[in-house]
Amino acid sequence: MTASLASSGARGFGRVAILGAGAMGSLFAARIAETGAQVVVIDVDPARLAAIGERGITLTDDSGTRTVPVAASLAADVSAPIDLVILFTKGMHSASAIASVAHLQGGRPVALTLQNGIGNAELLADAFGADRVVIGTALIPADLAGPAAVTTHGAASLCVGPMAPGAQAPAERVAALLERAGFSVSRPDDIAAAVWEKVAFNAALNAIAMLCEVSNSGMDNPPGRRIAEAVARETAAVAAAKGITIVRAGIMASIDTALREHRGHKASMLQDREAGRATEIETINGAISREGARLGVPTPVCDTLSDLVRIVEARPTS
Repeated sequence: MTASLASSGARGFGRVAILGAGAMGSLFAARIAETGAQVVVIDVDPARLAAIGERGITLTDDSGTRTVPVAASLAADVSAPIDLVILFTKGMHSASAIASVAHLQGGRPVALTLQNGIGNAELLADAFGADRVVIGTALIPADLAGPAAVTTHGAASLCVGPMAPGAQAPAERVAALLERAGFSVSRPDDIAAAVWEKVAFNAALNAIAMLCEVSNSGMDNPPGRRIAEAVARETAAVAAAKGITIVRAGIMASIDTALREHRGHKASMLQDREAGRATEIETINGAISREGARLGVPTPVCDTLSDLVRIVEARPTS
């Protein structure tokens, strides 16, 4: 081990595995590798893995453009010990991605999810133990610019915290690593509330955008805002039934900002539909509906949006 890697390991995490080589996975892989940690990106796309393995990841951000050496591998070819596993797949792929690294569990790595939706942390807890799971949210614009290149500009804010009280120390180590990697990291007292507020935001806008095939500006009208507010209200009610208090006014303020200031942005579900990919409806609106049904909280708007998205997804793209 080199001196830089030994130093990195002493401070936090020496070996980091990132599941998913999309825009967010590539961004975090490059930034974390720049701290001196040994990073491997795990994916199922041989062409993307080959490109990253041969060239590294070319990162363009507000500091300029540079290429960062990063290892890339199929899951079966990664050996323990790994100190930190970061899950950056789409929610519908989380279970299979976690199962693919079951052979790394014996080393008791810390596991982190910053994914959209809910349910991902529970899958990680089943595999690695809740006392090893760190959860959070990421508000970061990131776009792939080829199989081994990613661009990001502007603010990059994260919030992280422990899934369970026993994960407090791992959460602090994760936060420290991400700060060294150049991210702004907050540590809210109630990380579950922060996660559910992000779920409410995504649920309010993503399904509408996908179904109506509009960017944010197309929802900046009374009908769009009425539906968004109804989704936020249902999500807050489900969270409250779980003992989690989220601030609906704050969610609506975030929605208002997105509609006014990011008018040309296309929500991720719309981008997925246009690219012929499955959406994350089951870990966003669908997950809210399932939790509502389990807890006896009516969620008619989320139910309807979820079913409409399922109908559209069953129809081939043009």
